[in-house]
Amino acid sequence: MLFYFCKCIACLPLRWVHRLGAGLGTLSYWLDGKSNRIAQSNIEQSGLTENHDQARQLMKRSRIEAGKALLETFFIWGQSGGKLLPLIHEVHGWEAVTQAQREGKGLIFLTPHMGCFEITSVYYGAHHPITVLYRPPKLQALSDLVVSGRQKGKVSMAPANASGVRKLLQALKAGQAVGILPDQIPRSGEGVWADFFNKPAYTMGLASKLASKSDAVVVMAFGERLAGGKGFNIHLTRVDDIHTPALLNQAIERQIAQCPAQYLWQYNRFKQRRYAMHKLEQQSAATASSATADDTPDQ
Repeated sequence: MLFYFCKCIACLPLRWVHRLGAGLGTLSYWLDGKSNRIAQSNIEQSGLTENHDQARQLMKRSRIEAGKALLETFFIWGQSGGKLLPLIHEVHGWEAVTQAQREGKGLIFLTPHMGCFEITSVYYGAHHPITVLYRPPKLQALSDLVVSGRQKGKVSMAPANASGVRKLLQALKAGQAVGILPDQIPRSGEGVWADFFNKPAYTMGLASKLASKSDAVVVMAFGERLAGGKGFNIHLTRVDDIHTPALLNQAIERQIAQCPAQYLWQYNRFKQRRYAMHKLEQQSAATASSATADDTPDQ
């Protein structure tokens, strides 16, 4: 069913996909109060707005952009790579790719939940091999759709498990590129707590470990959604250091600040997983105990 839906959406011009998506986002804004509250809270936590009213306005714009993002995802999955490439008008920062290739290094592309994160791998995969990490959906039919929709050109998929991580390492060792959603909440036991906009968020450790083990060039990738359904611009920014999850989150923050309206603020980065919260409580207790010991005068 979803396969045919993708094909139907793909038959429409992108401007109509974005118009329908904007309508869907507006409807969600009026009906889904829970997502509004999450988005509003995350925006205010970020400090990117000056007051509650500005945060509310940004939240509404981001909900509309989220509607566009949803339908354009199905649009991209239903299209061939050859038909998608003309929708990309400008690519900024490609010199980071050519420099990595001259140095014989692999590339780690970080694509947060921002703008059109599907289009970046389509563009790169039209030129060079790239292996993209994904979390397989529970429904097999949906998983098949995700893989078939994203494997265009020289793009291959790696599931978020041990075999998938080995596949990423192999690609990096071969001097190829990998793609990761760095702000995706990891499974319990697979992440660490690190500040994200000055609040602890359960953060993946994989991207930092891959960067440390492979000495790969790290690039933040953002597919900017242009107004009026005109297409996309791709922005590539080399990141100097993500060797800790805290540094990774700082790089994501800088990326979001460039175009906050196109970030998926309703995605709950601060979701409290049971195992993760237990580890945070242990870390907090250990820190408090250490501080108490340091404050105790010598006898």
